[in-house]
Amino acid sequence: MKLNPYSLILLLSFASLQTFVASNTANSDERPPNFVIIFLDDSGWGDFHPFGNPKYKTPHVQRLAKEGTQFNNFYVPQAVCSASRAALLTGCYPGRTKVFGAHPPKAKGLDPKFATLAEVLKKKGYATCFTGKWHVGDQEATRPQARGFDESSGLMYSNDMWEFHPENPKYWGKFPLKYWKNGKVTIERVTKKHQPYLTTWSTEHAVDFIKRKKDQPFFVYVPHSMPHVPLFVSEKFAGKSGQGLYGDVMMEIDWSVGEIMKALEKNGVEKNTLVAFTSDNGPWISYGNHAGTTPFREAKGTSFDGGIRSACIIKLPGKIPAGHISTRAFSSIDFLPTFSSLAQAQLPSNPVDGKDVWSIITGQKNAKNPHSYYPFSNGRRFEGIISGDGIWKLHIPHRYRTLVQPAHDGQAGKYKSMNVELSLFKLDEDPLESENVLKKHPEQAEKMLQMAEKHKKTFYPKQK
Repeated sequence: MKLNPYSLILLLSFASLQTFVASNTANSDERPPNFVIIFLDDSGWGDFHPFGNPKYKTPHVQRLAKEGTQFNNFYVPQAVCSASRAALLTGCYPGRTKVFGAHPPKAKGLDPKFATLAEVLKKKGYATCFTGKWHVGDQEATRPQARGFDESSGLMYSNDMWEFHPENPKYWGKFPLKYWKNGKVTIERVTKKHQPYLTTWSTEHAVDFIKRKKDQPFFVYVPHSMPHVPLFVSEKFAGKSGQGLYGDVMMEIDWSVGEIMKALEKNGVEKNTLVAFTSDNGPWISYGNHAGTTPFREAKGTSFDGGIRSACIIKLPGKIPAGHISTRAFSSIDFLPTFSSLAQAQLPSNPVDGKDVWSIITGQKNAKNPHSYYPFSNGRRFEGIISGDGIWKLHIPHRYRTLVQPAHDGQAGKYKSMNVELSLFKLDEDPLESENVLKKHPEQAEKMLQMAEKHKKTFYPKQK
C-alpha cells in the first residue's frame, strides 16, 4: 500500500509523538541519583592534585577532577568542625542551628528540629549510611541512627578529644573515645592500636554498603577523621609518600577515594552517582608538618579564605562537565536543597538557608547564584559576608588568631590575637585578602554592610 505525502507525514509525526511520550515516561520513572559525600577533616586547599602540587601522589582525586568539575571557590560558613558539619547536613547557617565551634563530649549537639540530608532523602526511599567522624552530638537523640542514617560507624566527636592525644586537655580523659557501629559501642576505648585503621574501616563500610544497596537509591556520607591531628596511618601507607606522616595520611585518603570509585563502577552505579569531595575547613597550621597547606590568608579557626575556602570536586557523569574548572562561588549549605531537588525530595519543614545551585554546579552559562550573600562566622561571633557571586568579601571588625610559631610532630604551635578593621576585599583580583578597597568602592561597601547588619540583627542579636 502506498501512502500519500500527507499520510506519511502524519504517520511519522505520530511515531515521533509515541517516542517522545515513551522517552518522558521512562524519564519520569528513572531512578534518582545516588549521593556520596566525602568530607575531610582539616584538609588544606592545596593538599591534593590538581588544586595544589604536593610532592606525594593523589591519582584518585586527580581522576575524580578529570571526570567531574573542580570548584575553586567553594565555601563553608565556619572554619571549625561541628559548625561546618551541621551546616552541610542541614543546609542552615550556624547562626540558625546554634551549632558553633567544636562540640565537646556530652554537649547538646545538633537540635533534632533541624532535619539532616539523610532524613530528607530517607523519606524518598534512600538507603543511608554514615561512616567516619560525626561530631554534631554524641547523645542518643543526636547520634547518626537518630538523624536519618540506617547504618553508621565511627567516632562521635573529634579525634583530638582523644584522651591519649598529647595536646589533649586533662578533662577530656573523663570521656574515653569510643568506636560506634549501628548505634552500639564496639570499641569501648580507642587506643593507639585502633587509630591507624580509622580511614580503612570507614572506607570498607562505605564500599560494603554500596555493594549491598546498589539496587536502590542510596546516600553515603564519609566524613573521615583524617587529616585532623593526631595523625595515624595504616601499615599499607606508612612511609609510602616519602614526605612524612602527613603525606602518608593524604595518600591513604586518596586510596579511599579510589576504593569508593571502584565500588561504584563494580556495582554498576557509577553513571548514576553524584560524588562530592571536600573538607570541613582549612588546615590547622599550628601543627606544622602535621598540617596541610593553603595558598590563602590564614587558616582553620579564622574567617579569612585560608579557613573557609575548601577544595571541592563534584562528579555526576553526563550531568556535570568533566575536566572543567569552575570559579563560581557556592557553599556547603547549598548541598541539601540542591541534592533534595535532584532526588525530587521535599525540603524539610524547618527553615533552610541554602539554595538550589544546580545551574552553577552544572556550569550553565548564564546561571545566577540565588544568594545575595553568604555569611561567615567564628564561634558565636558573626564576622562578615561574601557576595553571592564570590567577588566581594566584607569583614566587619573582629579579633582573630594568627600563628606566630608552628610546631612539629603532633605538637601545637603558638598564636597571637590580631584585629581586622572594617575591610572590603575584591577576591577575583585579590584572593589573598591583602588590600582593603573600602575607600575605593564605598557604594559596594555600604551595600554589603547593610546586608551584614541585617544578618547580624537576625541571627546574632546579642552581638554588638
